[in-house]
Amino acid sequence: MTLVTQKTSTAVRVVLANYSDHRQAEDIITLMEEYSRHPFGGGGPLPEKCRNELVPKLAEFPGAFSILAYNDDGVLGLVNCFTGFSTFACMPLVNIHDVIVSERARGQGVCAAMMDFVALEAKKRGCCKLTMEVLEKNLAAKNAYRRVGFKPYTLDEEFGLAEFWQRYL
Repeated sequence: MTLVTQKTSTAVRVVLANYSDHRQAEDIITLMEEYSRHPFGGGGPLPEKCRNELVPKLAEFPGAFSILAYNDDGVLGLVNCFTGFSTFACMPLVNIHDVIVSERARGQGVCAAMMDFVALEAKKRGCCKLTMEVLEKNLAAKNAYRRVGFKPYTLDEEFGLAEFWQRYL
């Protein structure tokens, strides 16, 4: 499936990544490297282990899929997704793990095009919702996500917003 959108003077083509395609694999690493070097991605280079193993590991991980956005000048964006499960809906869901729009393509509708594609792919997979985490101070990303229908997660506003926590192993 390919989605083509024309929100600017240059058409954006969004595709489901083929992890076996050498060019697409390189594009995934290129964008992950750009994201890793940004302060919101950690501010340093992508670890060599990830450069070498990320795409093969994604390919073998059940429920993983990636979305790539292109225009005539090359790759513009990447979304890495993982299928999970909603116990309250008793249906699968898609967790959006990484959203990367190359700095040169920001403000051109790339994020919206990729999120629309993710939603279509999730519906094809029988999913009930999309989930994601976003850094509190990443205001540009939060605004972009709100524009495509995301909002902070809460079951009952009396109990507040859900928080995303982690524990390293």
